[in-house]
Amino acid sequence: MAPPNTLLASSLSLLANLQKAGKHVIRGTDLPRMDRQRLVKAGFLEEVFRGWYLPSRPDAQPGSSAAWYAGMREFITGYCDGRFGTNWHVSPDQSLMLGTGERTLPKQVQIWAPEANNQIVALPHECSLFLYRAPRLWQSEVAADVGGLRLATLAQALLAVGPAFFTQQPLAARIALASVTDTSELLRPLLDGGHVHIAGRLAGGMRAIGRADVADEIVSTMVAANMAVKESQPFEVAPTPLPAGRPESPYIQRLRLMWQQMRQGVINEFPAPGEVALDVEATLKNVEERYVTDAYHSLSIEGYRVTPELIEKVRDGQWQPDGEDAKTRDAMAAKGYYEAHLKVKEYIAQTLIAKPESWPLHDALTKWYRALFSPSVAANILKPSDLAGWRNDQVFIRGALHVPLSKEAVRECMPVFFELLAAEPHAAVRAVLGHFFFVYIHPYMDGNGRLARLIFNAMLVTGGYVWTIVPLEHRKPYMAALEQASSYGKIQPLAKFFADLLRDQCETPLPRPTG
Repeated sequence: MAPPNTLLASSLSLLANLQKAGKHVIRGTDLPRMDRQRLVKAGFLEEVFRGWYLPSRPDAQPGSSAAWYAGMREFITGYCDGRFGTNWHVSPDQSLMLGTGERTLPKQVQIWAPEANNQIVALPHECSLFLYRAPRLWQSEVAADVGGLRLATLAQALLAVGPAFFTQQPLAARIALASVTDTSELLRPLLDGGHVHIAGRLAGGMRAIGRADVADEIVSTMVAANMAVKESQPFEVAPTPLPAGRPESPYIQRLRLMWQQMRQGVINEFPAPGEVALDVEATLKNVEERYVTDAYHSLSIEGYRVTPELIEKVRDGQWQPDGEDAKTRDAMAAKGYYEAHLKVKEYIAQTLIAKPESWPLHDALTKWYRALFSPSVAANILKPSDLAGWRNDQVFIRGALHVPLSKEAVRECMPVFFELLAAEPHAAVRAVLGHFFFVYIHPYMDGNGRLARLIFNAMLVTGGYVWTIVPLEHRKPYMAALEQASSYGKIQPLAKFFADLLRDQCETPLPRPTG
């Protein structure tokens, strides 16, 4: 009989082939029983409910939600495809949210399908599906960047949602209206259904966001068909205008609007910045004195995928997640953090001397990232190509409902991130939103948390504040505050968390760690 490691490697090969074929949700019938049981026991598969499985991490902590949140979208897609074929879509209001760049799924996802039975399907970690027996479906399309979920199109969903959506979700409504490029997609169903009230609401919404030409076209076309339209502004507060011109992607629009909405909340929590330091040498000495205390890192965890390298390690009996490989990785991470810290000090010195009117960061950040991971490349832990630039795969954050942007959206949004940061006049906003937006986008496969904290402190020190450290014992409230900002759009908890740390460490720097 083959040894256990060979059998496990064989089972992993079957799982890898399924994933390579695009199956990220595994049904019990997809794998032979012994292979399935072997993978579950080793921690490579996690049963969601009877007969349905998700790939998972064998080193995940008991009860960890990481594998579930990483695969939740794909699981819902696979489950609904299995039950309803293509005859289903996410509810119109949730379709609008996800279609306008929202990266957090609600705890209960509503699925519309004519063959549904109005039942609730319990899912892990207090999540669920509500399967609504819909009398009709709206036009929908598969959204690859949200796990293949079927979403009602923006135009169709705008017709389907009621007036409450505009007051309860104004950011999503604002982006949806701005993203409609073909007015006929709205006009055809409005005319065919005689929907004068909906036409009035959409025309008023278009006018409120600065698209008066579209508003006029909706009203005049309805009137030409002998349908009287009373235009109504559906927002409680008039939306903030965005740059004119060609409509930007929903992700870019969301970034701009979030920055506008969040910046005042940061200013309200932070003390006013002090005078920008004139003594560059003294400022760098203060930064250096805090280095050892600051030099820690928190790793972002991505969703588990079987790789050929892992299969071979298992097959050869060399899979030791807690062995010497881990010690080498830790050592190279520490060396990389030191090298990156030196680059950050260079940036601080250059900025204090130059006294710029804006804060460009792109070139500096690239140097920080390369410094952070060059030691791992030299130690053959990473490939040289890993230093090339933005990530080429999806990443996930342990325990977070929020899923960072797709790799395509990263390339759209990072120039806007740099633009917003460079133009921001308030140092505390540059620091807090620079940190938050960076981890929200998550542009790299690894190191995002460390780089975000370096951005945070570089913006603080160059803006008249002191270098401020997140203590390890505060990691839980720190991550909770990030989750509030990422998944619920609430920046105040994170701003207060940072402001409290800054006030404390202005008076008494954190002690140097011992041991």
